[in-house]
Amino acid sequence: MKGRTGLLMAVALSFAAVVPPLLSFANAETSSVDVNGKAITADAQARILSIGGDVTEILYAVGLQSQIIAVDSTSQFPSEALNDKKNVGYMRALSTEGVLSTSPSMILASHGAGPADVVKALQSSGVPYVDVPDEHDPKGVADKVRLVSRAAGAADKGEVLAKEVERNFAALDQARQRVTKPLSAIFVLGVQKGMATVAGSGTSGDAILQLAGMTNAAASFKGFKPMTDESLIEIAPDVIVVMRRSDPQHDALKALDDLKGVQQTPAAKNKRIVSMDALYLLGFGPRAPAAARELMMTVYPELASAGTNTP
Repeated sequence: MKGRTGLLMAVALSFAAVVPPLLSFANAETSSVDVNGKAITADAQARILSIGGDVTEILYAVGLQSQIIAVDSTSQFPSEALNDKKNVGYMRALSTEGVLSTSPSMILASHGAGPADVVKALQSSGVPYVDVPDEHDPKGVADKVRLVSRAAGAADKGEVLAKEVERNFAALDQARQRVTKPLSAIFVLGVQKGMATVAGSGTSGDAILQLAGMTNAAASFKGFKPMTDESLIEIAPDVIVVMRRSDPQHDALKALDDLKGVQQTPAAKNKRIVSMDALYLLGFGPRAPAAARELMMTVYPELASAGTNTP
């Protein structure tokens, strides 16, 4: 553990070495509109309801935590978000009454919020509602930071953060270019009824694998899909990435031990099963470059040991 900690510290230092000076944000756009095209004017008295772990992470990163009056249950970083703020429930199972009972002056919600009828009601409630795209690529993450920050009245700070995210993704790309033989991998969302639910193409799991320099062995299908033991054996991934959740009842890593198909993959035979925090991997907030970098260095430790100025 001590050796791995030292390795990650070295990675972080080398990553910082390639980050160029901050660019000017004097021209940062400061206006914003909600889903109904209504101009939004945020000030220090704004009461922000944040729906989506990535949205909450951005608001904390630009120093607006004091204006957040409630969050959803996916807002698990930083930890004080759920500890200090009212929780309106899971972002895909919201209730109109539960959300509006917090008396927000603004709702910033990830595009994945639901159910659809509740979202429609909230958008018609008269409370400014900003729909935040759930993008999984470097440009989309930086744009998300700008959108959330601008809507919340912190455009300048958001521009600084967005530029940092862009530089970190650029450094990640430099490291990824040094991967000469990409490993095939699968991303396991969870295990149910004796089958692993795996990320296909076009998913957040697919995106994080590619950012970390791997190819998705399950790219032949779209979305998330349960896979039989036979299918897992057939695609033969070199690496299996699995989400680690705070709830021990949903320990996917432990559940994988019971799947015969998993145990017959090159990933299991070569002990290349990687478990990482769920929101860290799939949140695609400001920490996305760091999550992809950590996954890359775990899978390709030779990149860090080479002693170059790349993460």
